Amino acid sequence: MNNQVTITAAIQSADIEQMLLAYKSYSGNASATSDEFFEFLTLPTAERVCVRNKGGRMTSTAPIGVFDSGLGGISVAREIRRDMPNERVLYFGDSANAPYGTKSPEQVRKLSDAIVKRFVEQGVKAVVIACNTATSAAANELRDKYDIPIIGMEPALKVACDRGHGNRQRVIVAATPLTLRERKFAVLMDRFKTDHTIFPEPCPGLVEIVEHGQLDDHDVVMHTLHQYFDQYDLSTIDSVVLGCTHFVFYRDYFRELLPDTAAIIDGNEGTVRHLGVVLESLGKLSPEDADGGIELANSDTSTQIAQLAQSLLDR
Repeated sequence: MNNQVTITAAIQSADIEQMLLAYKSYSGNASATSDEFFEFLTLPTAERVCVRNKGGRMTSTAPIGVFDSGLGGISVAREIRRDMPNERVLYFGDSANAPYGTKSPEQVRKLSDAIVKRFVEQGVKAVVIACNTATSAAANELRDKYDIPIIGMEPALKVACDRGHGNRQRVIVAATPLTLRERKFAVLMDRFKTDHTIFPEPCPGLVEIVEHGQLDDHDVVMHTLHQYFDQYDLSTIDSVVLGCTHFVFYRDYFRELLPDTAAIIDGNEGTVRHLGVVLESLGKLSPEDADGGIELANSDTSTQIAQLAQSLLDR
């Protein structure tokens, strides 16, 4: 259980002694008084991370673990590099077992657990599941098992629906078959389907194109997109949600396919923003003078995959 949760639980139980112990752990100040703790509670959330101990604001140079079923999550690693340039990222792609989207939930949970175990052994301060499928199948179990922040992803359906400002939206959610079958997506869709028209569209072929290094083959990509999306009158679609991190690499192709009025929405930016908030609240952001970077690893150790991963990182 993390320190924030401990503080919250103590507040709910009105156990002052327990609250103070949790605050001492959070602040790194073993001699903190109850008056200091109550003063801390009056601070705005964004300022609570500025609680100082002898070393000043708490920071952490430990790396962030990011994983995906293959290469798609590199799009999330790039977003972390852009928005949080002082952070070190250990990226692991499980291309040897890709795709996850056509596997059973039990298989995905087992694969995900092995990856997070490896990250924990490497001393990461947080893990980002840069895979909607693995989030759906494994996030809850991973959070129960490991005592570090586990940041998951889900299709950015709320963002798409909120674009209408109260008007009914017609939204296609492009994702893997398993993401769309899992209860997590069903619960998400139930929140919006009364007021909006939502079309779940499984697109497993788009994962394979990225993993096979065919992303620059315009004819293959457009043919595949037309196979999935020609069934819709795209002139009536308000937005397409890219519910798989692999699909972020197709943004320009989707722009070519869709009318200018249709938005293309992915969850990468929101996920990385959430990661930053969590690390900041725990005092675990890297110091501003730290050297960030991304280290790529993959279960497929071939030169071809290594070169493809680097090319996607550099796009």
